[in-house]
Amino acid sequence: MSPSHKSDPTAPAKSGVTTRRPSIDDGIRLWEIARDTEVLDLNSTYAYTLLCRDFAASSIVAERDGAVAGFVTGYRRPDRPDTLFVWQVAVDAAHRGHGIASRMLIDLLDHLAVAGVSRLETTITASNTASQELFGSVAKKRGSTLTVRDLFASHHISPTQSDPHEPEQLYVIDPA
Repeated sequence: MSPSHKSDPTAPAKSGVTTRRPSIDDGIRLWEIARDTEVLDLNSTYAYTLLCRDFAASSIVAERDGAVAGFVTGYRRPDRPDTLFVWQVAVDAAHRGHGIASRMLIDLLDHLAVAGVSRLETTITASNTASQELFGSVAKKRGSTLTVRDLFASHHISPTQSDPHEPEQLYVIDPA
């Protein structure tokens, strides 16, 4: 972690955005934001509420004008506690284009650095160029290295051949 990237997660950005840990009261709003992206794999409202309770320490929400504008859900890998696996990143359509997604990822990594997290992982499909650019941008802003490799083939994550899921590549951001 580069000290120049430390930030106060509760300090408002130029765009009036603050970040904080999610609470169970945020679960339905996270589900709404995920649903409205029309590209994320949508979990149940129950799952988002559980994530807000059980993984609040490794997740983050962004607020703008008092309303949840985006979220990152993640968890520390049990076999690699120095690694944050990012499950989903989403920003409400009305708040996109203001750097909220990268702000959340950087604030979350800065917050978890004190607990020994120095590495970030996520999976991204080949067609999801927005996420590819986001994680590339975060790596660059942090002066970190980004590596990409195949992780899950379609047959690992598709319940049926008639409804195939794109393969997922593993993106890893490591300190330089």
